[in-house]
Amino acid sequence: MSASSRSLRALLPSRGDYRGLRRSWRGDVAAGITVGIVALPLALAFGVSSGVGAEAGLITAIVAGIVAAVFGGSNVQVSGPTGAMVVVLAPIVVLHGVEAVVIVSILAGLIVLVAGALRLGRTVSYIPWPVIEGFTVGIGIIIFLQQVPAAVGVASTGHSTNALVAAVQSVMDAEWPAALLPVAAVIAVALIMVLLSRVSGRLPASFIAIVVVTLATAIFALPLATIGELPRSLPAPTLPLFTVETTLSLIGPAFAVAALAAIESLLSARVAASMADTGPVNADRELVGQGLASIASGFFGGMPATGAIARTAVNVRSGARTRVSALVHSLALLAVVYAAATVVATIPLAALSGVLMVTAARMMSPRLIALVLRSTRADAVVFVITAVITVSFDLIVAVGIGIVVAAFFALRALSEASGVRREELPGSAMPGDERIGLFRIDGSLFFGAAERLRDRISDQQGIEVVILRLSQLQLIDATGARTLTELVNTLEQRGVTVLIKGIRTEHMQVLERLGTVDSLRHPNHLFAELQPAIEHARSHVARSAVGN
Repeated sequence: MSASSRSLRALLPSRGDYRGLRRSWRGDVAAGITVGIVALPLALAFGVSSGVGAEAGLITAIVAGIVAAVFGGSNVQVSGPTGAMVVVLAPIVVLHGVEAVVIVSILAGLIVLVAGALRLGRTVSYIPWPVIEGFTVGIGIIIFLQQVPAAVGVASTGHSTNALVAAVQSVMDAEWPAALLPVAAVIAVALIMVLLSRVSGRLPASFIAIVVVTLATAIFALPLATIGELPRSLPAPTLPLFTVETTLSLIGPAFAVAALAAIESLLSARVAASMADTGPVNADRELVGQGLASIASGFFGGMPATGAIARTAVNVRSGARTRVSALVHSLALLAVVYAAATVVATIPLAALSGVLMVTAARMMSPRLIALVLRSTRADAVVFVITAVITVSFDLIVAVGIGIVVAAFFALRALSEASGVRREELPGSAMPGDERIGLFRIDGSLFFGAAERLRDRISDQQGIEVVILRLSQLQLIDATGARTLTELVNTLEQRGVTVLIKGIRTEHMQVLERLGTVDSLRHPNHLFAELQPAIEHARSHVARSAVGN
């Protein structure tokens, strides 16, 4: 089998995906049902909160959940609508309408699919931890704020697309004291979820809270807005109308959704792999699976899908070992559509808001926030900047800026760790040694440090021969090599002989290509060992003394 064939097969489902199913199927089925119960209120809530409706959230959890389970790169990942996706979709719905979400879902799915095919799955590992925690906290704040309109019984239409501004507008527009009723429903859901989680982490707290508040609403005929009528079957798949104008206007949002879907899915899969030994994660295949899941979801009228960290964690803790658990989760939700749509329609919107507010609060872990803030000053700054920009402007922009700021601090630290030091010549001192400069360059000679190191050497006075020790140089880029060439040329033009000692094998190619080696006065001025270089330098100084 050729390498390309093996590479392709690694991205496709295989029998190995269900290895051990004979031993684990009972646990997988039980875990799948548990996750389905947990996922039901979340799927409904995320659909409502994003503006596309509870039906779309349920469709996404079912269709995308099945496709991602079969084609994804994790054995225990559970996919569907998530809070982070709601944050991105809500402004799209406001600006382009509900119909745009289907097109965005398909376009974003294609982008993620191509990213997986191009083997870009490991790029998520380049995102620094403070950036991840910063945008997670920012997402949690936005999700919480997005629930304020429903929590006070106000329609969010006509409000700002900024979650904070919209929350303030909703509180001001609410009809008090009538708004205290939905607020009470939110508080009841939150209290039930918090108390039950303290009793046992295995209880489906959100599901129980929804049931209690829904029953109370029905028994006491409380005037609370509800989800409303839901379809009693899955809609037939349809291809949305793609026009050039619509596609061009949505390509930007589609890339933002795709970036978020890829980041969140790969992070979720990584978390799952760290929780239990459920097999390796194929990051590229995970992108392929999530891309196909969003495409399929769009065809059925759903939302873009991602791996869901909370549901995946529940899946692993419930004993899941194979993909069957995620499939059972989706089938359980499908059973709800066919058997209990009428009951689900009576769930109060305020109760769903309560579920999401608790979920959002749990995303903002005080322990993790304290860890980041106490780590280093640079990491704390990156964390705060990412969180603030996420809440104030845009999630994807926040991640991009967070990475840039983190890269700046990393490059500054790398630059400070790089240096040049003048050393004493080893052995007994000889006449003329003071006119020989032995310089050792440590760390990295790259664009962030090259100019500073060059100036440090070129500013030396009273030297006739310079020996550059490069054996301790760990990294050199094109800027560093070019700067080194300029240093050699500058010194040689001043009459200073330059000798280079200890070029490492991995650095030789770039130094040759950018002219560093050719800039030496003579090929014999390149040395592998230090002692011959020193002897050569002393001979130059001796001849210079005789000539004078």
